[in-house]
Amino acid sequence: MAHGYETGRLNLPFVGIATFGKRPYVQDWSAIKADAAILGAPFDFGTQFRAGARFGPRAIREASTLFSFGHAGAYDHEDDVTYLGPDVTIVDIGDADIVHTDTEQSHANIETGVRAILDAGALPVTLGGDHSVNIPCIRAFAGRGPIHILQIDAHLDFVDVRHGVRHGHGNPMRRAAEQEHVTGITALGIRNVSSTAKDGYEAARAMGDDILSVRQARALGVEGVLARIPKGARLYVTIDIDGFCPSIAPGTGTPSHGGFLYYEVLEILQGVARAHQIVGVDLVEVAPDYDHSGSTAILAAQVLLNFLGFIFHARSTRG
Repeated sequence: MAHGYETGRLNLPFVGIATFGKRPYVQDWSAIKADAAILGAPFDFGTQFRAGARFGPRAIREASTLFSFGHAGAYDHEDDVTYLGPDVTIVDIGDADIVHTDTEQSHANIETGVRAILDAGALPVTLGGDHSVNIPCIRAFAGRGPIHILQIDAHLDFVDVRHGVRHGHGNPMRRAAEQEHVTGITALGIRNVSSTAKDGYEAARAMGDDILSVRQARALGVEGVLARIPKGARLYVTIDIDGFCPSIAPGTGTPSHGGFLYYEVLEILQGVARAHQIVGVDLVEVAPDYDHSGSTAILAAQVLLNFLGFIFHARSTRG
């Protein structure tokens, strides 16, 4: 006699259509009913070096199928917790429409998607795309209460205007800091020769940006880093994949050696999920064509699924 988990289709990771984590696809953005919703933002017109992050959402979705085994969540023996069980509903709402060469319309379409997720009471998780897609993501939170941004990144992304460009992938944290609903930024991983000049760092600090390099974060340790984030802050987390060392994440347009390793970031994310209300997430700058092994996209999917597990487990324990 077949047991319940042996009935129906086996549905292995390599079978079927590659939605994020093989979760249900919801085409109608007015009918989102879930705890979290995944939005693709395949936009990379903001890049200043190697393009290709427009293929990031597709690659992350495909990689995420690796972690779609089983029907009852994912058991972590170290934490003795089953994450993302059947009580957590996640849907994939597809991609915002991107209009080639039109940054403003493309960003507006991304903002519409994030607003639809927020209006549905779900957690928005946006797959980039270059880091400029964070600009419409943060705009979508206007009028929804104050947020603090946790940025994991190799680059400060605090350029104001460069030859008239205000909405490229070097600008998002400057644009965020200008928003009334953004109370501050904690930037982790910022290192080495930077695309932001010294006056940009000075402006960032003056506008409430707390900047830590990888070495500074390691010296503080996880608890020390967590203590830098304002207590009780509602947290929006933006993860640039180049915050990781390119030895494990080569598939990105602007790699910077000396980055974080997997568990360094994972433990910070687990800590903030326990200590803060996480109100939104984006993961950006995966450019899969620079990594034929696919490991960068797998890293992105693994980080996001673990983080989602941490977020909803923390919510369930807080009640």
